Amino acid sequence: RLKPFSRLQVILQHVKMSEHTDLTAEVLLEKRGGAGIITLNRPKALNALNFSMIQQIYPQIKTWEQDPETFLIIIKGTGGKAFCAGGDIRAITDAGKVGDRLAEDFFRGEYALNNAIGTCKKPYVALIDGITMGGGVGLSVHGRFRVATEKTLFAMPETAIGLFPDVGGGYFLPRLPGKIGYYLALTGFRLKGRDVLKAGIATHFVESEKLPALEKDLIALKSPSTENIVDLLNSYHVKSKVDQEKEFILDEHMEKINSLFSANSMEEIVKNLKQDGSPFAIKQLEIISKMSPTSLKITLRQLREGASMSLQDVLTMEYRLSQACMRGHDFYEGVRAVLIDKDQSPRWKPASLEEVSDEFVDNCFKPLGNNDLKL
Repeated sequence: RLKPFSRLQVILQHVKMSEHTDLTAEVLLEKRGGAGIITLNRPKALNALNFSMIQQIYPQIKTWEQDPETFLIIIKGTGGKAFCAGGDIRAITDAGKVGDRLAEDFFRGEYALNNAIGTCKKPYVALIDGITMGGGVGLSVHGRFRVATEKTLFAMPETAIGLFPDVGGGYFLPRLPGKIGYYLALTGFRLKGRDVLKAGIATHFVESEKLPALEKDLIALKSPSTENIVDLLNSYHVKSKVDQEKEFILDEHMEKINSLFSANSMEEIVKNLKQDGSPFAIKQLEIISKMSPTSLKITLRQLREGASMSLQDVLTMEYRLSQACMRGHDFYEGVRAVLIDKDQSPRWKPASLEEVSDEFVDNCFKPLGNNDLKL
């Protein structure tokens, strides 16, 4: 048995360690006032979401949801550059290559977390300051409030790495005005600042430097109702004048986006763009031609089907697609070309849309039996 003195030393050592790890923790979870606060804390990795972060955030949201003293949940990122630039793609790639469980567990955990946010009974406020892509969109877009700033940079760039806009993209993208969601999903187009609000992705716009004050005011609310939170967010939103006069960046192209991207197949979309021949259409053709043909076909069907599904059914469908991508070729090749070797010239297999058969796409959407995602 430990002598009393050494036992105390062990305890002190432990206390010291936990104090130390808290500052270096990948995600900080704290209760301040009536608010539960989630801080993504991997600034060097642009707050990319990894598996251990998912495992910490999910149970905390569930706990706060049950706690009568927690009235709202705030999520934000550290470092000033990003809210969350995406999921930990490198780790998933390494796992998928060797058939490691992480390639299943990560997506399972991430989609369960997306669903927890989408069904959260407490008002959920995401401060999407800086880069917000892929997995970062999943951590914010399904919540009740999304506050963009002039530094917000939104994109779903997955078709460029042989994936598809997951994390519930099949739910929220087809529900954006017109065919904006289809356009964003297929081309990976980046929206900045107030345009994230105008596209219907953010609910509010507040200057970046005002976020600490907004957070303080949210924390200070006494037993607030959702209406109180709305009023506070609105008051900040109304005062924000940055880029107020600028028109939505896609405004001049909306008519074309709505007509060209409403086709039933990728081949038709490409045909539409070729026939249109405008500078805008030619540019989109160029962008689409660089994307994984398999990803493009999966994505178009994902959005068309997701448009009339519940969030839970969309996430179940997307889990099937994620596992199809883990079994396939293009995801590993896309990650190699974009993130590892950075030569930006992926060699897709199949290399053309025509070679991606309907039968292959159908297979990606097939149920996984006992391995299906259960929400």
